[in-house]
Amino acid sequence: MDGYTLIEQSPDVEDYLRLRVVSGLSPKTRAGAEAGLPNTWYGVHFIFDGRPVAMGRVIGDGGTAFQIVDMAVEPEHQGKGLGKVIMTALVARLQSHAPSGAYVSLVADGDAKHLYAKYGFEPVMPKSIGMAMVIRP
Repeated sequence: MDGYTLIEQSPDVEDYLRLRVVSGLSPKTRAGAEAGLPNTWYGVHFIFDGRPVAMGRVIGDGGTAFQIVDMAVEPEHQGKGLGKVIMTALVARLQSHAPSGAYVSLVADGDAKHLYAKYGFEPVMPKSIGMAMVIRP
């Protein structure tokens, strides 16, 4: 992983917003990012040539429920193992700092489910089904 440096914190608001869009995730508002990023339970990002190129975060209540979110890698840096290193860091922090019995969830888009399965994540259907809504203006 020559040239890449893993930083144990979320990227700043500008880079967070940019990484979401360039990696194919839904865009977020500046106000939303400014409010949400400080509440990250644990976050990491990769720097390459002085700028963030990949990220991942864990959010949650710190005790019973956690969610892995914002897994994003710039397209030109995909396929180099950055996502695996990010997941390894996030899961290691959860295993070392989250209380026993804590529930950890994530939403797997497309083929990302194969990466997440390597870290012990399993589909919850048919016992449960994921549900979501987006707040609209």
